[in-house]
Amino acid sequence: MRRTFGLPFAVLLASAACSRNPAPQVAVTPRPPMPANEAAAPAAPAPVVDPAAALIAEADRLYALGERELSLGHLEQARAAFDKSLDVLLDAPQGARVDPKLRQHFDRLVDRIAAHETLALQKGDGFTEKASEPAAIDQLLEVATFAPPAAPARVVEQTVQLDLAQTSHDIPIPLNDRVLGYVELFQGRLRDFLAGGLQRGSKYLPMVQSVFRAEGVPLDLAYVPLIESAFKPTALSRASARGMWQFMRGTALDHGLKQDWYIDERADPEKATRAAAKYFKTLYNMFDDWHLAMASYNGGPGRVQRAMRASGLSDFWELTADDRYLPRETREYVPMILAAVIIAKNPTQYGFEAPAVEALEYDKVRVAGAIDLRRVAEWTGASIDEIQALNPELRRWTTPLRYPEYEVKVPAGTGPALSARLTAADASELSALKFHTVRRRESLASIARTLGVSRGDLAEANGLAVKASVRPGQRLLIPRAPSAPLLASGPRSVPSRPESVAASRAATTEADEDVRVVTHRVKRGETLYAIASNYDVSVADLRTWNRMKGNRLDIGDRLTIRVNRGGARAAAQ
Repeated sequence: MRRTFGLPFAVLLASAACSRNPAPQVAVTPRPPMPANEAAAPAAPAPVVDPAAALIAEADRLYALGERELSLGHLEQARAAFDKSLDVLLDAPQGARVDPKLRQHFDRLVDRIAAHETLALQKGDGFTEKASEPAAIDQLLEVATFAPPAAPARVVEQTVQLDLAQTSHDIPIPLNDRVLGYVELFQGRLRDFLAGGLQRGSKYLPMVQSVFRAEGVPLDLAYVPLIESAFKPTALSRASARGMWQFMRGTALDHGLKQDWYIDERADPEKATRAAAKYFKTLYNMFDDWHLAMASYNGGPGRVQRAMRASGLSDFWELTADDRYLPRETREYVPMILAAVIIAKNPTQYGFEAPAVEALEYDKVRVAGAIDLRRVAEWTGASIDEIQALNPELRRWTTPLRYPEYEVKVPAGTGPALSARLTAADASELSALKFHTVRRRESLASIARTLGVSRGDLAEANGLAVKASVRPGQRLLIPRAPSAPLLASGPRSVPSRPESVAASRAATTEADEDVRVVTHRVKRGETLYAIASNYDVSVADLRTWNRMKGNRLDIGDRLTIRVNRGGARAAAQ
């Protein structure tokens, strides 16, 4: 048992210690008396603390914490911090609505949190398509078309000649002006472009080389993505080619890459690399020449075969010496890649920093249904950017709905933690999905029209053909339906995206069969936020349903509220 000693007992102990160890005697000189006319300096006044300012500062600190968590994609922590920031003001002794400063700051915080949730929804119910990046090949072909490389300097030729004599390559690299011109261009005007691609590609190269080695494809071709995409898995060209290897849709399907509303495996680095290796082998078997195979990868094998028949030539360099047979982009594509290969295999010799080669490491966790990627980020301690970078094939902010074998990639070492959280989680924690139960005489077109969504999106999200029939009782997932976002998944809601009254009512009526309308009469001391919290709805919805422009309430005001049956605390009172 811990005993607490009182002050007298502590003093006795101190006295006893002093008596056992007497201190040396010190002579003390008395201070001279203060002159009578010298007054003591007045004590400094104690600083006045403004209680309201202190509460506002604490609320702002918690709000800033919520913003930081939200930027990482950690929705649960963000929501908790936002709630606490409002609770600090709500729990003030005088209340958040009495003090003008507290009232003004409370309303401002509610609006700012509402704005964050609007952005979260826009990103946000899991159905918004993630942004793509421009493909490098478009930029490079513009250069090749409008500002082609000039004749190379003599020093470039000497450098490359020495390098080729010392460095092994597994595809032929001719020492001609077309290749040398791009070597010089990459050292000059396109230097930053190539440096970025080399740095980005360093984490993918070990995997690409391993796949190509296993498939028997020349390792020099592992650098093709430098030109195609600068090693960006989310690259999308003007021609709608996608991914690190810039597959067109048809070619990707021919090589087993899935593409649907949820997923596009052209953006999966490993799966697309395996498909690229098989495609290169197919092209080589057709032409028995790697230069022609590379030209076919860009322009298509049919076009190259027609050019060969028309010209009677079977050598790429002879075939492309005349501009009549192949388009400029295909003629420039092969020397451009060969120049990139030369530099990439010996970057320091050409003035580039050699990137550290670090293989990308991750765990794979099998998930049975749709999981919001922000939950994955939160439960693995990663940022949403990290999770998206590891899973670039996901077109939305969610894993696929009906892929029982889908494996989400997470940072190495975090897989077990995610598996444990998924096992323990309630279904409502995993995603903010909304469903519609088909009624008699309804069709995909009528449901899409009523809910304000695209008929094509509705069909694709549910794995149906656009003209497919639906049957009564069938449950359909509603893409981008107005729904409670993950940010507001806890017991206390924060504002969500405003919707028009008509759209909100239509969507809610069709999608939620258990919704009922109640009227709430405002009592003394009630705030819009407190009322929303009691009914488990958002402030933004309260404003929308009641056509309110701000947060002001007067005693006796009547508010229309749409609540789920049994879902609101206040509705039952």
